[in-house]
Amino acid sequence: MKKHKIILSLVLIASFFGSCGNTYKLKLSSPKSMKINEKLTLSVTEENSKPIDSVRYYLDGKRLPGNKDVTLNTSKLGAHAISATVFYGEEQKKLTNTILLFAEKSPEIYSYEIVNEYPHDENAFTQGLEYHNGFLYESTGQNGESTLRKVELKTGEVLQKIDLDKSFFGEGMTIYNDKVYMLTWQSGKGFVFNLESFEKEKEFKYDQSKQGWGLTHNGEKLIKSDGTDKIWFLDPETGTEESHIEAYTIDRAVPKLNELEFIDGKIYANVWQRNSLVMINPNTGALEGIADLAGLQEKVGQKGDENVLNGIAYDEENDRLFVTGKDWNTLFEIKLNKK
Repeated sequence: MKKHKIILSLVLIASFFGSCGNTYKLKLSSPKSMKINEKLTLSVTEENSKPIDSVRYYLDGKRLPGNKDVTLNTSKLGAHAISATVFYGEEQKKLTNTILLFAEKSPEIYSYEIVNEYPHDENAFTQGLEYHNGFLYESTGQNGESTLRKVELKTGEVLQKIDLDKSFFGEGMTIYNDKVYMLTWQSGKGFVFNLESFEKEKEFKYDQSKQGWGLTHNGEKLIKSDGTDKIWFLDPETGTEESHIEAYTIDRAVPKLNELEFIDGKIYANVWQRNSLVMINPNTGALEGIADLAGLQEKVGQKGDENVLNGIAYDEENDRLFVTGKDWNTLFEIKLNKK
């Protein structure tokens, strides 16, 4: 009996080591990051040099034409999934890595000059700003103080205003098809108001993004920031987030994107707690310009990380760019000059 047990144990041990010997230890090698214009080279290896029949490579689920000097089939920057399906014997296995795609070139740098100054409510914690038919429309934040308002440009007089329920922290807004779309910060929803009466007509819920920060539109889609490096494109009818881009420079992401304005085919954005404007390619996410607006915060008597630049509006007909900030007493018309 003992002899049979010994033989059985030897068979089991042999079977175990035999199965371990047949286990493939595969590794997908890919760069962690690269610029969008560079060629991509990939490889799959087996730790013990076991034979591999074939490999198929994919970027975000779309098959690549090969694995050496590959031209990428995307123009969007940021994080992407690189995967390989490996075939060996009668088996197959999927391997996945993440690759960051950076911008091809550094952004242009702009300075500014002040063209005009207008009064602004110094108690308006500005979140969104838009110029429409000769008036400014503005959304303000803080729980219990959040408002939507229509403002006379030259005097700063508030002509029309509604208060949001104190449970909501108001965020960015935009006007599209004679409707005012306004975000809330952490409540997971936005509102749609009648442009003339400011009567609330409907609500929409956030989908993949968790917060609402800035809002604009490109004539077809709403464009929304959520405080990260992501910018979302929404269906105006449903509020559904259909796609997104990620804002990147030549070597890093651009986080904390806040108030937005769509100007001449580019997305202009405030960066939270930075007194600057950035210009983003809406197709790729590439940071194409930076305007340093240092000095404006000090000019209005503000300082610190709270009452910073926030609010961008553009008068397309007269090519006028307006900016202000949180609790600033002045709205500035400025001109940007490329250095």
